[in-house]
Amino acid sequence: MSFTAQDRPDVALIGAGIMSATFAALLRSLDPSLSVVAFETLDACGLESSQAWNNAGTGHAGNCELNYTPQKPDGSVDINKALEVNNQFDLSRNFWAYCVRNGWVKDPASFIRLCPHMSLVWGEKDVAFLKARHKAMSSHHCFEGMEYSEDPATITKWAPLTMHGRDPSQKVAATFYRGGTDVDFGALTRALFGHMEATAQIKTFYRHKITSIAREPDQRWRLTAKSQTDNSSVTVSARFVFIGAGGAALEMLQAADIPEARSYAGFPVSGQWLRCDDPRIVGQHHAKVYGKAAVGSPPMSVPHLDTRVINGRSHLLFGPYAGFTTKFLKRGSWTDFYRSLHTKNILPTVQVAEDNFSLLKYLVQQITQSSNKRFSSLHAFYPQAQKDEWKLSIAGQRVQIIKPNEKNRGTLKFGTELVRSADKSLVALLGASPGASVAAAVALQVIETCFADRLSDPAWQRRLHEIFPIYGIDLKNDAETLRANRQQTGEILKI
Repeated sequence: MSFTAQDRPDVALIGAGIMSATFAALLRSLDPSLSVVAFETLDACGLESSQAWNNAGTGHAGNCELNYTPQKPDGSVDINKALEVNNQFDLSRNFWAYCVRNGWVKDPASFIRLCPHMSLVWGEKDVAFLKARHKAMSSHHCFEGMEYSEDPATITKWAPLTMHGRDPSQKVAATFYRGGTDVDFGALTRALFGHMEATAQIKTFYRHKITSIAREPDQRWRLTAKSQTDNSSVTVSARFVFIGAGGAALEMLQAADIPEARSYAGFPVSGQWLRCDDPRIVGQHHAKVYGKAAVGSPPMSVPHLDTRVINGRSHLLFGPYAGFTTKFLKRGSWTDFYRSLHTKNILPTVQVAEDNFSLLKYLVQQITQSSNKRFSSLHAFYPQAQKDEWKLSIAGQRVQIIKPNEKNRGTLKFGTELVRSADKSLVALLGASPGASVAAAVALQVIETCFADRLSDPAWQRRLHEIFPIYGIDLKNDAETLRANRQQTGEILKI
């Protein structure tokens, strides 16, 4: 596929991360005749938020993330958000299994591995919460097999590092889900783009930055991108635009100037990890162990001691430690936040600052804390950790959504959100969590809303059910189908 200034592709992608990779792969699977072009500012795909060291979400399925299961005033636990994320992850498993079956990904072990998911808490109050959480979740077929224990010996078997050296008088509890996974979304992004590029299903312009997005008289979108190598320009006229550019999505939305996005703003949150590469330590821990977030902290800052397999080697990460910069991307500009402000969104931004003082205070504390203070939080999860075994690693940037609520007051949103033009010819993904783990569900949502006219086509319906055998089935109420589907995808993905 070769593109010139006169080309009119069916679809243009802005950003070459896991969201764009998933959407493009799904769309091309539904209709191989569609022409697709992608623009990426960096040298290759998957180098920003999808890159393994930048990505905090490595297999979110609602099993261990305590912020997805809030406790009600009566002491019971609401598991609806966890169920939603859990079923979205099943859609991801379906999509990945399809990609493996059809040769888009040669070896599933290159991006996904089994890794138990755990929640760990201490103290009477949090132990009572976790016990109630386990009771609610384990009684539902979506989470069957989840174990619970307050026995130190059992928890030691599950995650030895978390218990060795712990005060024996401290009351602890943990849940253990053996079927959890660790996912390298950078590797998956490279596999999907690599397949599409090798088979001429997509033309990708790397080191090209979008400089303008404008409506044309025929309602197509005219995109111009400038080469970072030689300053030349490429212009295309696309029928549909998908903005999956991570932190840069807001800037691209503002460039498109659609009315639906004019009041949106962004709140950038940076992150850091403590990282251990020592095989002697790493070999003693094989799990993703999540705890409870500090009061006032953003959900993405839920602390966890995390097994990560990157480029075939195991590592331990602990964090993330939150911070604030004015960049919207890790490789972005310090002026990103200021340039995003204008007359329509500056008031909602100020209102969010007024209403989230505890969050701002928390971020200041995180930014200014000493290395000793930072390390002491690791000791709560790994009591015998030694400073010389760990080093500080910079995580990726996340941009949270600021938007007016029903009372027209700015509010801060911590989830993900699709923002569409009225005619559904342009859509952008904003937000951060649960992010990459539910990329297939997000891509499917774009198909259902922006390509609704094509869904009546029997060929599209047939392919949708081939890609997603669970399409249209409510897994929350169909235990038999859920079990059979997980068995099938598990065998294909070798998990």
